[in-house]
Amino acid sequence: MQTPESLPTEIDLSRPSAARVYDYFLGGAHNFEIDRQLAEQIAAMTPNLAATMRSGREFLRRAVRVLLDAGIDQFLDIGSGIPTVGNVHEVAQAADPDARIVYVDTDPVAVAHSHELLAGNDRATAILADLREPKLILDHARASGLIDFDRPLGILLAGVVHFVPDADRPADILATLRAAAAPGSYLVISHSTFEDQPQEMLDAQRLSARTATEITLRSRAEITGFFGDWTILEPGVVHMPLWRPDSPSDVDEHPERFGAFGGVARHDRAAG
Repeated sequence: MQTPESLPTEIDLSRPSAARVYDYFLGGAHNFEIDRQLAEQIAAMTPNLAATMRSGREFLRRAVRVLLDAGIDQFLDIGSGIPTVGNVHEVAQAADPDARIVYVDTDPVAVAHSHELLAGNDRATAILADLREPKLILDHARASGLIDFDRPLGILLAGVVHFVPDADRPADILATLRAAAAPGSYLVISHSTFEDQPQEMLDAQRLSARTATEITLRSRAEITGFFGDWTILEPGVVHMPLWRPDSPSDVDEHPERFGAFGGVARHDRAAG
């Protein structure tokens, strides 16, 4: 991990970061002691949380492979965190070396380390922006030269929309992103939920209020609404391990224990 002196000056080291806590749970090295302290508190309340984080990453990888099979070769990954081993650019470019990826995150540490990890990769970059400013994200993505909004793309929102409170009108944000996408594009969402969750999981989620990005838990119906009128692919919006598992053995008896729904939708051309 870089020393604080070598990181961007705008980083607030007095509060833990959701991206860095996530990195810690995935076994990454891009986190600080304040992030690890919060992660350990959360883990003490929910011992399977690291497995939940990995389940979310596995869902994203499966979804990206489905998009690649559908011919998608450009990806806008919003709320990407730190692109650790097996992230979108590695999955996509292993299948298609010309695939282009723009990562977006609001954490300066995540973006700084993304730039380091992507050094020498001229088909992937990271930009500092907040999901709550979708027009700014779209402008930066265009300016990168890596995303052509006249062609189908994959918009990836894995584990990020739940950081947008209702007061910031997440449905409007998603509508802005969908409106910018060409027909044939895909939208991937995973989102934490209160449905089917034990009280200790809900209590642990409330610890997110100690970061700058508190989590808002939502229902399956609310999460489904974020796809708008796009066509939701089978098997629908389901608990993440149930979304097209690589093998039936990958799904245990309680897929709901991971506390999040995932789904993928396609922007079909209007009839007529």
